[in-house]
Amino acid sequence: MPIILPVNGVLPRMGNNCFIAPNATIVGDVITGDDCSIWFNAVVRGDVNSIRLGNKVNVQDGAVIHCTFEKTKAIIGNNVSIGHNAIVHGCVIEDNVLVGMGAIVMDNARIGSNSIIAAGAVVLENTVVEPGSIYAGVPAKKVKNISPELISGEINRIANNYLKYSGWFKDAVGEEGK
Repeated sequence: MPIILPVNGVLPRMGNNCFIAPNATIVGDVITGDDCSIWFNAVVRGDVNSIRLGNKVNVQDGAVIHCTFEKTKAIIGNNVSIGHNAIVHGCVIEDNVLVGMGAIVMDNARIGSNSIIAAGAVVLENTVVEPGSIYAGVPAKKVKNISPELISGEINRIANNYLKYSGWFKDAVGEEGK
């Protein structure tokens, strides 16, 4: 059963048709939109500030979303995939974004719509990622503009696949995973 706990009297609230893996942890001031999925060993910690997820957000295995006390919130738009073991900390991620596996997005960064943060990239504090671009490296820098094919072939494909994958598990985990 997932760990879903209130912090200071504030309980996480999930939208409709969401999947929460049995060992995911969601605490505090967390609100998700519809069709979201929080996967195995993922942690969404709204204990020190608020976390907001739009519709069709997938937080993949081992990923962590957190904030900084009294300073930064995490705001994540629609159709966002947060890859395995990624860390998203006190930042804004706009719509239609793929955060690659093991990437780190730090406080006050802003990731523009239709962008990809490459696997293993480190987006430093206060970085503004241009909409429609791919950032990679340590520290992350723009490597190119994103093509319409990558938007549909990667960003949308992955988000849609995770919506499909979550359907595979809903019956297996019962009501607590919905």
